[in-house]
Amino acid sequence: MSELIPYSQQSSEVAPTGVGALVERKADRLARKQVEQLQRTKRVGLARLEVQAQLESARAQAVGYVGQQAMQTVAMVSQLEGQLGAACPLAVSRLQGIADMTALSLAEVVSDAARKMGR
Repeated sequence: MSELIPYSQQSSEVAPTGVGALVERKADRLARKQVEQLQRTKRVGLARLEVQAQLESARAQAVGYVGQQAMQTVAMVSQLEGQLGAACPLAVSRLQGIADMTALSLAEVVSDAARKMGR
């Protein structure tokens, strides 16, 4: 009724015995170790890439944050410059000079932050 053939009868190859079997088992173990080592190396490499990507993303966010704060500050300084200039027209040129120095200093802060965080 059953047409199943036991595994030992299915195989046309003869299992190696003696020294040949030892050499084959050793080769199999060596191949298995090499594959496992490659898999470990791959996992470590991928983990390093992921950490590097996270660091770069954090640096970009930090530089962006510094830039946003500087832009908001420049906008507030410019607004104040306009208001004070309207209140005291004689001070307009001095106010412009102070606002310009402030804006340049903020640009330098952003540049320094980008350079420091880019390391």
